[in-house]
Amino acid sequence: MLVNKVIGLLSVLFATRFTNAVELDLDNYESLQNATSLIAYGLMDYYTGNQYGKTIGMFSDPYYWWEAGGAWGCMLDYWFFMDNDTYNDEIIAAMIHQAGDDNDYIPLNQSTTEGNDDQAFWGIAAMTAAERNFTNPPADDPQWLYLAQAVFNTMALRWDADSCGGGLRWQIFVWNSGYDYKNTVSNGALFHIAARLARYTGNQTYVDWAEKVYEWMVGVNLISNGTYKYVYDGVSIDDNCTKVTSYQWSYNQGLLLAGSAYLYNFTGSDLWHTRTKEFLNASQVFFHDGIVYEAACQGPNSCNTDQRSFKAYFTRFLGVTAQLVPETRNQIMSWLNTSAIAAAKSCSGGTDGHTCGLNWFNGTWDGMYGLGEQMSALEVMVNTRALDKPAPYTAENGGSSVGDGAAGTQAQPTNLAPLNITKGSKAGAGIITAVIGISIVACALWLVF
Repeated sequence: MLVNKVIGLLSVLFATRFTNAVELDLDNYESLQNATSLIAYGLMDYYTGNQYGKTIGMFSDPYYWWEAGGAWGCMLDYWFFMDNDTYNDEIIAAMIHQAGDDNDYIPLNQSTTEGNDDQAFWGIAAMTAAERNFTNPPADDPQWLYLAQAVFNTMALRWDADSCGGGLRWQIFVWNSGYDYKNTVSNGALFHIAARLARYTGNQTYVDWAEKVYEWMVGVNLISNGTYKYVYDGVSIDDNCTKVTSYQWSYNQGLLLAGSAYLYNFTGSDLWHTRTKEFLNASQVFFHDGIVYEAACQGPNSCNTDQRSFKAYFTRFLGVTAQLVPETRNQIMSWLNTSAIAAAKSCSGGTDGHTCGLNWFNGTWDGMYGLGEQMSALEVMVNTRALDKPAPYTAENGGSSVGDGAAGTQAQPTNLAPLNITKGSKAGAGIITAVIGISIVACALWLVF
């Protein structure tokens, strides 16, 4: 592995020295490997976990913890499709370190701020590792399948039937803004992970859960009816989930599309086959002249830091859908190939000459840069090889990761119940606050005199 790292680094440095932009020939695998090595190297420029005093698994500000999970999923795709293990040690270290004390991706450093969607993206990365038969962790560490199951189980325990007839809230903890919102990415991710676990393990219970989540989303109109299934942002419990926030984000569309593809591939059901094609039909909203873009924000140039990474997950989910459902392949591969060429042209900026931009329509760099831009360009490029590599493995055909159906439930579950703050608790808190305040004043006086 060390030799591969050295070779990979030298190839990147050589390419950096003698080129000012990414050159990409999709008919030449070596060209694709060279191009993506530059993009991956640029992505890892944002990684700070190897720096002294920094947290393993985390990227530089302003990138939140959830996007780090998305980035490691991206690097897993890079390893798998490009046959390049340069960053495998970093992937393993990050995904184990951030699993937390209970091995459910609620680490202590995120335990008061993370939402259901945040946890889910680390679970999706773990599921990817299991399905791609990525190097298993040491025997005394949690395995990839176990981690994905723990994420699913802890999320499922938060299913909230007391408001709007079901669904996951956006936030895990009552004190965080968004606790009263049931968003598609949280529920879509639970559906998505359930579908993947069903196919990997062969367990019907996961199918039942996927159907339960799906029907609830349809019931509150987060998924449209008809031959074009559009996916919307979320609903609020304040009005009993009757008014839909109608933003459409590419990663939400991808979660439902790929989840349906997994279920069809596993069950052979005509229903899931039809739904897969209907989600694919609606995916056209995220393409212009065959090039993918984030329709809700890219036009007005209003994409925030998170939204600038959404295309990465969308194109990843397109690639796996093409692997699982043959009828989707012509359309998906046309989109991916066209978008990859456009993305490569955008990767011509920055001081290194191959920093990637957000807008892929210009034929050149648009001046935007960041982790999300690098991830999106890398995912769309590597997924042009989706049909040249095996579909996700299962426990029956090559997947070696092991798990536990009860993963995550052995520890006290993190649930939705609001905090019961009594008068005594308030009084106690007041006393503690007063003591701390007096201590601070005393210390200040001591320093002065």
